Amino acid sequence: MTATTLAPAKAKAPFSAMTPVRYLFALLIVGVTVAPLLFVILGGFRTNAQINTDPAGLPSPWVFSNYANILASEAFWRFLGNSALISVSSTAIAVGLGSMAAFALSRYRFRGREALYSMFTIGLLFPLGVAILPVYLLLRQLHLLESWVGVALPQAAFALPVTIIILRPFMAAIPTEIEDAAVVDGATRLGFFWRILLPLSRPALVTVSVLAFITSWNGYLLPLLVFNNPENFTLPLGVATFQSQYAQDTASILAFTALSIVPALVFFIFAERHIVGGLTGSVKG
Repeated sequence: MTATTLAPAKAKAPFSAMTPVRYLFALLIVGVTVAPLLFVILGGFRTNAQINTDPAGLPSPWVFSNYANILASEAFWRFLGNSALISVSSTAIAVGLGSMAAFALSRYRFRGREALYSMFTIGLLFPLGVAILPVYLLLRQLHLLESWVGVALPQAAFALPVTIIILRPFMAAIPTEIEDAAVVDGATRLGFFWRILLPLSRPALVTVSVLAFITSWNGYLLPLLVFNNPENFTLPLGVATFQSQYAQDTASILAFTALSIVPALVFFIFAERHIVGGLTGSVKG
């Protein structure tokens, strides 16, 4: 007689009465988030007459001239270049300094370490808008007005708290045995940081990079105070300027707005998986 083994039946996930409500709530959030974005993008493919007749309708026929005119505009690419320069510089400074500070706060023990970390934590309570007047006066004394440096440095400084808070627990969760093995192999502290710790912290580094980049890209108040010359305007300022100049051309305004959010949106989409992993590792740490 041959014995037969019965495979245990897989337990079904329990169905709760709140499950449909959760799905409905999630769909409402997605709708509220995506609907305005679709309205802006699709509105750029319509004419002003179509928008005035049916503001919520679909393009019929599709009009590509609005986007073509914006892409052929020298001003749009100048605004795009200014935003890219400031955002990349701000992100590089924030992530570079933040990773070094997080390394010291997570792998070294010294007097005042927790107090210093608490100071960065308190920095989350003071957004850029709260300190905009002192920052503006300081930039004027340093002769950094009408300079991209005058925007990139403050944005990097205000991105440091969240950068350090995410990176420190992630770096602290890396086993000390890896560091001990690296020291035995002849690696210095700096060598361990550069060659081992940073590659292992890649998910968290991507997370803070995306957060810093998008925050800088969408920055409006600081560039508005620093720049008076339209040649130095970033994309958010360029959108406001375009809206004031072409207030009656709604379709072109929507096309300009849609193109201005594409770089940050694409950057976020490609890095979204790393963002989740970085935040998860930081919470566990």
